Amino acid sequence: MTDTTGKTAAGEVATLGGGCFWCLEAVFDGLAGVDAVESGYSGGHLANPTYEDICGGDTGHAEVVRITFDPAVLSYADLLDVFFVIHDPTTLNAQGNDFGTQYRSVIYFHTPEQKAVAETTIKRLSDAREYSRPIVTEVTAAPHFYVAEPYHQEYFEHNPRQPYCQFVVAPKVAKFRQKFAARVKR
Repeated sequence: MTDTTGKTAAGEVATLGGGCFWCLEAVFDGLAGVDAVESGYSGGHLANPTYEDICGGDTGHAEVVRITFDPAVLSYADLLDVFFVIHDPTTLNAQGNDFGTQYRSVIYFHTPEQKAVAETTIKRLSDAREYSRPIVTEVTAAPHFYVAEPYHQEYFEHNPRQPYCQFVVAPKVAKFRQKFAARVKR
């Protein structure tokens, strides 16, 4: 259970959305310092949404991952650096061929410190012109998190041969492993 400080007995918590949660979960599962990753839904108006509910795009939820990490091993800023490499933060309500508000780029902060780090990271990336278009990532207080259905958890690990996993998830995992080789779990 997360308290109001964004910490659990196991470490600090981050909640991020950047398109399909299968992609984010597969990458963050491989990041040193990450203890757990859960796929789920946040930011909408419907209590206890299902995948079918949010796929319609009118519940307001985003597909997100809730990451528990050890801040002694991995800083929140380092976590966000990975986040901004593995998705396109310049597309509004879309990632690749996935379209809809459920695929928006969003950082749900749990503490004022996380908010400040997120805003500083976006400013740094914008000032450095890392992207050819403006970053549209939302930065907002963490709303309720609803854990996605069991079949969504560790989806890439259990379905590596599924076409979406081969053509969308696997390239993001490969990009992460190449760019952040020193941070990959051993």
